[in-house]
Amino acid sequence: MPPTALPTTDAAPLHWRRVFPGGPEQAARARRFVACLLEGCPYLDDVLLAADELVANALRHTRSGQDGGSFTVEVLRTDGQVAVSVADQGGPGVPVPADASEWDETGRGLRTLSLLADSWGWHGNDEGRTVTAVFTEEKDA
Repeated sequence: MPPTALPTTDAAPLHWRRVFPGGPEQAARARRFVACLLEGCPYLDDVLLAADELVANALRHTRSGQDGGSFTVEVLRTDGQVAVSVADQGGPGVPVPADASEWDETGRGLRTLSLLADSWGWHGNDEGRTVTAVFTEEKDA
């Protein structure tokens, strides 16, 4: 399922990208990167939770979390929308929301992401994948 494209607007989109080493301590650095870029965003907490989940999945389930691995965080902001993406170095399996039992300690991240984000998707293969979550600011009618 490819990520949802952001609609075009009159305002120029803002676009940032940063590559992080694949160590677990990099998750906090990635969150700070996103938080600094989106200061004042009305749905920042949801975007940060999504970014954190995507980074955790890249580190846990792909070659990005192995020695010498890396992952890339990309943020695209347009008028009223934010897309956050994490590109990894691939691995077995594909990103799908799991049905975790109440006793499972992991497995709820993508399910949570699917409930928080207005849309999400991924593209790639076992050599590398990009998972994107899109958030839209609700406009007052």
